[in-house]
Amino acid sequence: MSRPVGPYSPSISAGGWVVTSGQVGIVTGDKGPELVPGGTAAELAQALANLAKVLGDAGARMSDVVTATLYLVDMGDYVTANEVWIEAFGDHRPARTAVAVAGLPLGARCEVAAWAWAGAT
Repeated sequence: MSRPVGPYSPSISAGGWVVTSGQVGIVTGDKGPELVPGGTAAELAQALANLAKVLGDAGARMSDVVTATLYLVDMGDYVTANEVWIEAFGDHRPARTAVAVAGLPLGARCEVAAWAWAGAT
């Protein structure tokens, strides 16, 4: 997990909700944030790990995710994305929207944003 690549917060808490910014499959490398190698599957696995870290920092878990948006540069990666998604969420099935996009930051193949219920604050 690395710092945001733009002028935004990784998450904002509002009441009992944790709303995350989009997470891509980056790690901090020698030259700053860089995408993990391995294509959509590897990027999504890292993006979901980054999401779990952001949620954890805000007092929530992946099992608290109520809804998520998955952005894909290529809808041909949808089946692969579902396989990675199941690995990350297990039996938990938050509501999800998958959207095809023309491009993402840093040339990423996918991005994930989520809302999680962490309880009343």
